[in-house]
Order: sequence, then C-alpha cells, then structure tokens
Amino acid sequence: MCEANRRPLSLLAGCGLFLAGVLAGSVGTRTVAALNKFGQPKTVIHTVAYKFKPTTSRNDQQQAIAGIQDMAAKIPGIKNIWLKTERNQIRDFDGVYVLEFVSPEAAADYAESPIHDVWRKKWEQLRENSLSFQVSN
Repeated sequence: MCEANRRPLSLLAGCGLFLAGVLAGSVGTRTVAALNKFGQPKTVIHTVAYKFKPTTSRNDQQQAIAGIQDMAAKIPGIKNIWLKTERNQIRDFDGVYVLEFVSPEAAADYAESPIHDVWRKKWEQLRENSLSFQVSN
C-alpha cells in the first residue's frame, strides 16, 4: 500500500477508535446514572438512640423493643420499623430504633396515642437516656 493511502486510512481508523470510546463512555455513564436515582419521600422518619439503665435486665430490654413492634401493629400510620441496631456511633448508647410514618399527621397521632403512652411509661422506667430525631422532606 502506498504512503498516500496509509495516511487517510490511519486517520479514519483513529476517528473510529475515538468514536467507539465516546460511545462506550456514554453507555457507562447512563448505567451509573441509573444506579444513582433516588427519591425524597414525604414520610416522616422518627429515630431514637437509647441507653438502658444498668439495672435493666436483658429480658426487660427485649420486651421493651418488642413493644415497639406491638405498637406498630396497633397504631395506624406506621409504615415501617427498624429494631436491629447495625451500627451506633453515639458512645455508651445501647441501640437505635426507627419508625417511619406515612405523614406528619400520622407522626403527630402516634405521639398522642394512648397505646404509645402506655408503652412510653414502661420505656421511661427502663431507659437511662434517649435522643430522638424526626426527619422529613
């Protein structure tokens, strides 16, 4: 092949390689963007970090946490609960639980519920301290 024909073919091959790279990069970017989709739900998340009194038995601790699940079954508007602490960075606290409410109104109803009041009175006798947070969009 003569030198005059090599140059255009090399230039054409280089352009083809560049376009193939651009195409591969855009496909990869679309895949990453699909993985990063997220929403901002209108639910309310109620998070509580707690520390039991040193005198609280393991059985009483388990019953108090089980009481959260019992409340969730009885109080309308609770969408989800989390009871198992995976990681807790608040030093000296025993655990964390989370309640998700369908709306701010459901969270307010929970706070005023007689079922919650009965559980809260038992909970306050067993815990030394707690920190609670409510988050929404």
